[in-house]
Amino acid sequence: MEYNSLDRPAVGAIKTAEGLRVFMSNVFSWMTGALTITAITAYWFASDAGLFQMLYTPEGGNSILGWVVMLAPLGFVIAMGAAYQKLSLQMMTLLFLAFSVVMGMSMSYIFHIYAASTIYQTFFITAGTFGIMAFVGYTTKTDLTSFGRFLFMGLIGIILASVVNWFIGSSSLDYIISIIGVLVFTGLTAYDVQRLKNIGMTVENGTSFAGKAAIMGALSLYLDFINLFLMLLRLFGGGRD
Repeated sequence: MEYNSLDRPAVGAIKTAEGLRVFMSNVFSWMTGALTITAITAYWFASDAGLFQMLYTPEGGNSILGWVVMLAPLGFVIAMGAAYQKLSLQMMTLLFLAFSVVMGMSMSYIFHIYAASTIYQTFFITAGTFGIMAFVGYTTKTDLTSFGRFLFMGLIGIILASVVNWFIGSSSLDYIISIIGVLVFTGLTAYDVQRLKNIGMTVENGTSFAGKAAIMGALSLYLDFINLFLMLLRLFGGGRD
């Protein structure tokens, strides 16, 4: 039977498309699992007075454990980002799962500040916005690299402004930060999905590197989702029921 050499690119394209599908599926599966763990943990700690009091004092401030829980997620992100090439896939998995739990503990306070209906509505708005921007990032032919650099500059500005507002406590500045934050994390969602799509077209699935890359990708999208959710919650949030 005659073999058509033009079939080779087609076969390679099929393998690339299948590999990309598997990789992105793993990324979103890890992200969804982490969000589920965070949501369950946050609700659990908020609903159990004993657990909640371990994190916050009766006056409303953070306990020692509360401060640890509040700062620990940043430590997890730094550790995973700096050492993921040296860490085993199993260790990366444990760190990511632990990160999800600690994030849930740190976010339990929202159930004591915002109305439950506001939290649920904001979550669905976040999910819809995230889904749309993820689709845009995955399907667009435009290179978002330059756009991503601009967004990272905005992210740095948000962090600096938040630190300043920590001391001055300006409600107007907080509102401005929230609006800019929504724009930045909405854009970062599209940028990160495109970046992960490019990674997924090159990694070999089934390898330790592919597994760790999927977890790191899930971490990026998880942070985009959570930060978008919190920024929207600050904009839409009211008092408790």
